[in-house]
Amino acid sequence: MIKCIASDMDGTLLNSYQQVSQENIEAILNAQDQGVEVVIATGRSYQEVRYILDEADIHCPVIGVNGAEVRTKEGEILSATPIEKHVAIQAAQRLMEMDIYFEVYTNKGTYSLDPNIAVAIIVDIVVSANPDVKPEDAVKKAQERIQHGLVHQVESYDVLFNDETHQIYKLFGFALDSDRREAAENALEELTELAVSSSGHNNLEITHRNAQKGIALETYVKSKGIDIAETMAMGDSFNDVSMLERVGRAVAMGNADYEIKTLCDVITATNDEHGVAKAIVEVL
Repeated sequence: MIKCIASDMDGTLLNSYQQVSQENIEAILNAQDQGVEVVIATGRSYQEVRYILDEADIHCPVIGVNGAEVRTKEGEILSATPIEKHVAIQAAQRLMEMDIYFEVYTNKGTYSLDPNIAVAIIVDIVVSANPDVKPEDAVKKAQERIQHGLVHQVESYDVLFNDETHQIYKLFGFALDSDRREAAENALEELTELAVSSSGHNNLEITHRNAQKGIALETYVKSKGIDIAETMAMGDSFNDVSMLERVGRAVAMGNADYEIKTLCDVITATNDEHGVAKAIVEVL
């Protein structure tokens, strides 16, 4: 029996319009009404997640920034697994040496040196998950991050690295040049404190090695008296692997990469076909 359902956001819960469909909303509410714990597990910051969930009127716990932070449905921080500052500085230096643009995710939000590239990062994630989406539509949705204050511009990341009140959750790198991305990933492997994954064709998600969706989800369900074998997880990309490998029922979206599908027990419909809702209905 499934007692907990965890869903990724981009390419999973969200359709190509970056919205939660009515079918997905109703399935989640139905699961909650039946006593099933529903959790969102995403690479996004809590601030970005709440912006979307508030619009859909969904209230549930959030595993954010790939597991670096876990919050209750009321927004209270249950746990945080930041990157140690000296390690974050080393990682940042290596990205800069490779000429890799990156954003910094902290406990206070997301920070960028260049809002225009910040838009390009989200366009990459959207288009990677939704190849048929019109580029201009992806750009419009991505620009909302800036317009709604979900990304803050700073002149230097030293402001964050030197401020004790900022915990560094993630460095989010982006480069169209695959050789530079691969070189950066290889350089980061030397920092054994870190985990490197990806949620799009051109990005690198760098977190503490214990800040992974699967680790955070397993810890969370255990705190609720739920076995990870009684948990279903849904995802479409490589930053979902750690939770898809752990749960009792792993569901790949119809739009997921082939490698993700081979890891999973079930393949549901695409994110534009309400695959989350269909996967939930199957287990209720």
